[in-house]
Amino acid sequence: MARNLFRKKSIEKIVADAAAGLDDGHGVSLNKVLGVRDLTALGIAAVIGAGIFSTVGKACFDGGPGVIFLFMICAVACAFSALCYAEFASRIPMSGSAYTYSYAAFGEIIAWIIGWDLVMEYAVGNITVAISWSGNLTSFLHNIGLHIPDFLCTSFFEVKNGNTQYLEKIAGHDMAGAADFLNLHNIWINAPHIGSVPFIINIPALAITVFITYLVYVGIKESRRASNLMVLFKLLVVVAVIAVGFYYVNPANWVPFLPNKFAGVMKGVSAVFFAYIGFDAISTTAEECKNPQRDLPRGMFYSLIICTILYILIALVLTGMVNYSKLNTSDFLANAFNERGLNIFGGIIALSAVVATTSVLLVFQIGQPRIWMSMSRDGLLPPRFSRLHPKYHTPSFATIITGLVVGIPSLFLDSAIVTDLCSIGTLFAFVLVCGGILILPRTDKHSGKFRVPYINGKYLVPLILVAAVIFVQIQFPYFFKNFFGLIDAGQPNLSKAAVLHERIPYFAFTLLVLAITVAGFIKNYSLIPVLGLISCFYLMTELGTTNWLRFIIWLIIGLIVYFTYSYNNSKLGKEAHS
Repeated sequence: MARNLFRKKSIEKIVADAAAGLDDGHGVSLNKVLGVRDLTALGIAAVIGAGIFSTVGKACFDGGPGVIFLFMICAVACAFSALCYAEFASRIPMSGSAYTYSYAAFGEIIAWIIGWDLVMEYAVGNITVAISWSGNLTSFLHNIGLHIPDFLCTSFFEVKNGNTQYLEKIAGHDMAGAADFLNLHNIWINAPHIGSVPFIINIPALAITVFITYLVYVGIKESRRASNLMVLFKLLVVVAVIAVGFYYVNPANWVPFLPNKFAGVMKGVSAVFFAYIGFDAISTTAEECKNPQRDLPRGMFYSLIICTILYILIALVLTGMVNYSKLNTSDFLANAFNERGLNIFGGIIALSAVVATTSVLLVFQIGQPRIWMSMSRDGLLPPRFSRLHPKYHTPSFATIITGLVVGIPSLFLDSAIVTDLCSIGTLFAFVLVCGGILILPRTDKHSGKFRVPYINGKYLVPLILVAAVIFVQIQFPYFFKNFFGLIDAGQPNLSKAAVLHERIPYFAFTLLVLAITVAGFIKNYSLIPVLGLISCFYLMTELGTTNWLRFIIWLIIGLIVYFTYSYNNSKLGKEAHS
């Protein structure tokens, strides 16, 4: 059975299926309409959205102006991953993204795990985006004098958790802290009740999900046009914000540059990395590209470079216009301009946030059905998931299911939980893609236009590791003593058991680094995929033990689905037994 779990679908078979015109079995195939400009726009649409208008403010609050280092770290991690994605996309120009790549590199069970994981990245991530869109719409309507009742535009568990926080702060006589949750407390108290339960539901989040699902359902051409227009609009707004904002920058706000040290910078990992996810989503459209082997790598790189530059400039403008301590608000971008008397920008930014989050929702809603379609083609999901609409040439059933998976939970879930889950799921996908490049033979001849440059990491990886250890020891003399001694310098009263609980991911990271260093020395692993794997896994450790446990529970649920349905219905498995 163990051998069957790791049965691989060869690149030759995947490409041959594509060349044979793999369709849904009813003579219907996807429309090939996307060029490099469209792919770049889709990448920018996915990346510049919820992050720049909703989560970046908290990261700036935690890290101060030095948060730009975190943007650079995440960009480098994404760049390593993008190189690996680009080679896979070039070798395997098929829908399915990391799922399809893992099927070729690791085998079926790992492919299933990554496919299940991508549900977390795309579908679960879009719950966050839909909730964020609702907040942005409410803010915009408020600016023009319209008001939606709070209990109809807020998620139930967000209000419930906020009310709990409020009561805890009051009990602890923390009136300043309680003020942050006062609005949610009032919604909980004043909402209409059904019995003893407050009726609180996020109608706008469901409404935008329904609209985007319809747009994705009726065709990739329509989705492409909408995406390109939204990207053009939000790029113009972001560039205007940067240009006008720099005029009002006060350099004194950049001192100190690292007010909460490097640890404060790294607290924003989830928020900043969430702002980057999405560039990989364009790989799911491979079968709708005119020239996927050439254009997919270019689209990934162009979108990642453009977005990184804009993120760094935005962070510098924000922390230069106002003190970093004032940025921990939902409307941080508009507030920064309001403090400078530029109230007109508040309305423009609010409208741009609505457009930006709409474009993110669009790209992720495009990606998820195509992953399910690929899994269904391989027999790991029921056949209906790969059924294409005879008129629109889109995976119709999978698109509708994606809409339901996103729309219904967005009515009541708290976005904070799903943001962290989305980030850890994305990083896990990046880790496997980078690892997959290490496994694929370098000598394979293929028709792809792009390959990750091979730099032998045999000696470089150990040297980088030693240099990193020396740097940490010099800069933080007690780090290793405290780390291995289970001492938290910031909270010296914590028990060793509590510290161990929080450091489990870091110990796992340490073991992984040692293992990959030894394996790389023996097998001459390529440097870039190794650095991508290590950097992404490190970012996973920064998301905390609780999120790791949630992630593991999600994967266990996925394995139950695999062994109860997918293992027995795998087309590759049936071919092996025929």
